[in-house]
Amino acid sequence: METYTLDKITDEFIGTKGTPEREQFEFELKLDLIGEAIKRTRKERKLTQQELGEIVGVKKAQISKIENGLKNVTINTIIRVFKALDTKINFNVEFAGNNFAIV
Repeated sequence: METYTLDKITDEFIGTKGTPEREQFEFELKLDLIGEAIKRTRKERKLTQQELGEIVGVKKAQISKIENGLKNVTINTIIRVFKALDTKINFNVEFAGNNFAIV
């Protein structure tokens, strides 16, 4: 029986690193991870989506969308959610070799 690595399967079915399909896949995966981290932290803080939404200034539906990894969320909203959960955030963006960090 032949075995396959996750990288090999991803390359074959999604696309190799650097292709638009792979970049989109990895972007969506990161959004899912952020959403899951927000959901887990919200529950640890014993907050409902409604309560977190009120603290952040958005509706419960927006919190649900963030937790479920929907793509149409602004960075500003995500930052406000993390601040409302009293968590440390760090974004690192690279533009043409220049790093820009939001801490």
